[in-house]
Amino acid sequence: MPLGAIRSIYTVANDMDLMQAFYAEALELPLAFRDRDQWCQFKIGQLAFALSSPSEAATGARGSVVVFGATDVAQLAQRIERLGGLHLSSRDMGSHGSVATFADPENNLFQIHVRQST
Repeated sequence: MPLGAIRSIYTVANDMDLMQAFYAEALELPLAFRDRDQWCQFKIGQLAFALSSPSEAATGARGSVVVFGATDVAQLAQRIERLGGLHLSSRDMGSHGSVATFADPENNLFQIHVRQST
């Protein structure tokens, strides 16, 4: 099963106000939405770049994390683990779907996001 797309890339931010101002001004990124101090998302063409609070990010994440879109995590998880990756956690985000966090063989984190069925 092929991946659908890269949904977003996010960077962990400890000071959301500071980081939002920096990226909005330094790179002239248009704000798509902000969820209090949890998440701040900018739109860049077909992709999204976001700032994540430590509590919204993958546990242990530092720097940036690629979030891939998919329709089924189970099949991907089996293949990822077979090839040396680790499934670290999963989280239900209600109407936003679910996200599973993985580490690749060199311990870089990435996530698979499945949108909620409508």
